[in-house]
Amino acid sequence: MKSEKLFELAKGYMPGGVSSPVRAYKPYPFYTARAKGSKIYDVDGKEYIDYCLAYGPLVLGHGNEEVKHAVVDQLEKGWLYGTPHEKEITLAKKVISHYPSVEMVRFVNTGSEATMAAIRLARGFTGRDKIVKIEGGFHGAHDGVLVKAGSGATTFGIPDSEGIPKDSVTNTLQIPFNDTEALTSVLENNSVAAIILEPVMGNVGPIPPADDYLGEVRRITKENDVLLILDEVITGFRLALGGAQEYYGVDADLTVLGKIVGGGFPIGMFGGKREIMALVAPSGAVYQAGTFSGNPVSVTAGLKTIEILERDSVPERINERGATMRSVLSELVRDSGVEGCVSGVGSMFKVFFSPGGAAVKNYADALDCDKAKYTRFFHKMLSAGVFFPPSQFETNFVCFAHTDDDIEKTIEAYKANL
Repeated sequence: MKSEKLFELAKGYMPGGVSSPVRAYKPYPFYTARAKGSKIYDVDGKEYIDYCLAYGPLVLGHGNEEVKHAVVDQLEKGWLYGTPHEKEITLAKKVISHYPSVEMVRFVNTGSEATMAAIRLARGFTGRDKIVKIEGGFHGAHDGVLVKAGSGATTFGIPDSEGIPKDSVTNTLQIPFNDTEALTSVLENNSVAAIILEPVMGNVGPIPPADDYLGEVRRITKENDVLLILDEVITGFRLALGGAQEYYGVDADLTVLGKIVGGGFPIGMFGGKREIMALVAPSGAVYQAGTFSGNPVSVTAGLKTIEILERDSVPERINERGATMRSVLSELVRDSGVEGCVSGVGSMFKVFFSPGGAAVKNYADALDCDKAKYTRFFHKMLSAGVFFPPSQFETNFVCFAHTDDDIEKTIEAYKANL
């Protein structure tokens, strides 16, 4: 098998043979030769229906022709300037038009870079050092948020990686998702700059917020004069054109976006109220900079992608497909007698093999699920020509390119392999 040989070769040149840890799974990952629409094809010639979709950016599917032509046109004009260009303004205005809570934005290169800068800005604006994050929430691989849970309802951060000084996370507090009592307690007992959270937890599998949880988080943060940073790298322009903020009717002080905003090319951005964003250099004293920020190719791809989302009502249409998928899968899980539950919202979905079929409401619940069973299930589905993220702690996505036939084949594969 070509993929096996390539993986063995790669391990001699890259740590673990991959460029990101989640891509490595036993015995070896498949290597992609090409992708188009809802399908991805490996170097051995096998076709898969893709629900990983590069972990979220490809809301239109692979190789969208309109996005491709826009990018090719931009390449003829150049692919890196190191100067301002007009499309930055156009994309900024486009994002602001869909996010009422965002009045100014700064482009960066990745979601990780955007969350790092948003946290720095929140600290600069408030003059406080501590932040609160949600247990299991992923906001990139920078030191201050790469932490694991300790004990108790409110936990002090412990480095989740070698090479992170303990002092780097002493100002990071953690609380469970969907727990407003824990949030109230931590804010009343600490001087906190901001809470950062994914409105829908995406990197432990899709876990939606409980009814009015986000509204209560907004109320509690306002009462305690704490900034709310919503990390919408996954949900932005997916749940709705205005992301989770539109979908759930909540507003943030700072918003982090990425993935879809770049149309499949590297990008990140953060934005918020003018009085906060005015502190970002060069207009203020909170420093942030980047050579590739506002890259014209990424901005072009993002602009064209958002235009298609607007024109074709893509979020609504893929949300309907996601709802259908979750409904059918819930029935399959019940009928199969398998201990598990179906979780997700909008175009996001996942089967958790949870004890007794209990709903997964937070990170602790996700940890209790049968991860070994998920790994076996992943390989069965892969053999059936359906590609999900290899880890239980990731989200499956429906995209605009998925067809009725794709959905039917996927459901049949579920029936055969649950």
